[in-house]
Amino acid sequence: MASFKGMCRGLKVRRRTLNRNSAWGRFTLWLRRRLPMGLYARSLLIVIIPMVLLQSVVAFVFMERHWQLVTQRLSSAVTADIAAIIDLINHTPESEVNDIIRIARERLNLNVSIETGGELPPPRPKPFFEILDQILSEEISDQIRRPFWIDTVGDSSFVEIRIKIDGDRILRVYARRSQAYASNTHIFIVWMVGTSLVLLAIAILFLRGQIRPILALAHAAESFGKGQKIDDFSPRGAEEIRRAGLAFIQMRERIERQIEQRTAMLTGVSHDLRTILTRFKLQLALAPDHPDFESLNQDVEDMQSMLEGYLAFARGEAEEDVGELKLSDLMIRLEAEAELHGKALAVTLEGKDDIRVRPNAFTRLVANIVSNAYRYANSVNVEAKHGAKWLTITVDDDGPGIPERSRDDVFKPFFRLDEARNLDNSGTGLGLAIALDIARSHGGNITLADSPLGGLRAVIRVPA
Repeated sequence: MASFKGMCRGLKVRRRTLNRNSAWGRFTLWLRRRLPMGLYARSLLIVIIPMVLLQSVVAFVFMERHWQLVTQRLSSAVTADIAAIIDLINHTPESEVNDIIRIARERLNLNVSIETGGELPPPRPKPFFEILDQILSEEISDQIRRPFWIDTVGDSSFVEIRIKIDGDRILRVYARRSQAYASNTHIFIVWMVGTSLVLLAIAILFLRGQIRPILALAHAAESFGKGQKIDDFSPRGAEEIRRAGLAFIQMRERIERQIEQRTAMLTGVSHDLRTILTRFKLQLALAPDHPDFESLNQDVEDMQSMLEGYLAFARGEAEEDVGELKLSDLMIRLEAEAELHGKALAVTLEGKDDIRVRPNAFTRLVANIVSNAYRYANSVNVEAKHGAKWLTITVDDDGPGIPERSRDDVFKPFFRLDEARNLDNSGTGLGLAIALDIARSHGGNITLADSPLGGLRAVIRVPA
């Protein structure tokens, strides 16, 4: 069974490798990297892309069929009128040509004139939208079959047509563009684009209303992960989003009840144990002096220290509210502690000074890490970088360091690293565990690595 599962996993890995190496896999990877990551932007693309494709297809079909068909019929009618005028001019005495020109202007709405001794101009370059130029040229070639020259670009309201009637005469015709061209087609495009913009605006407003509850849920989850209060959150939006919001509220309430029960239990345990320790101390104080009592007093003090450390670890400063803390004040406190221990401390602070954390807990977090460095090193560097999204505090020392194989274990409660160093040689091994618990309660983490100074590097990283 295990070998069959391993074979299936191997086939899946090879299939993913083949997909990535194929052209389609590379294309999907390229497309995925360039698509927006936000739900709001992707939802807009889901609305916009089909709308644009539909409009493009409709516009293409309309322009290719309707626009071209109407233009062809109008151009054919204008060309037929011009052909009739040419036939009348060729079969009418010279004295009656002016009557034909007048009838063309009044009845056919064509401005006609005859020029003698002229030549046709050279062909003009094709316009960008050449549908009228192309269709009108084809109609003149099919119906009139004479040398011609047309200008569909010059005057936007008229189309100029020149046709060579005989050896030295040229018929010059000005026709309105609307007679040969479906000029009102732009109204369709304007209506189509305008309607799409209105629908797009409605879709944007609707999507904003649907995305806002999701963002509120994400913000509430992020704030809860940092240990901040979120009393103002209430599920809104679509039914699925409301269900997710209600599930989050129920999860938060269960976690808070669990924390309250743990705190209440620990408070009772603390009271009972402290009462017994107080009795021990009282009995030892009333007992006559004896050399063995010194070791007993020391054991009582160690038990008191162990109890306080365990309670601090289990409580995790969960009852403290989020507030403002100045990094400069924290650095001043570390410098004072370094002077007290006779250690060399270098401090660097970049970015904003104020941070929003649980002040006492965060101060204890940094103090635990730096005190650990003071105890086993002579020189310590602390660098704090407060960026837009993250606060990173790097602590480097020149002490003995921690072996790489043990860097994960030192964060476990009650773990003792006898061969190198620990937070408190006489303690319970809870210092780094408490520090990691506080960092994670703020939505961050602590990592250990080799320091450029030769000792240990501890990196505290929490959301800004």
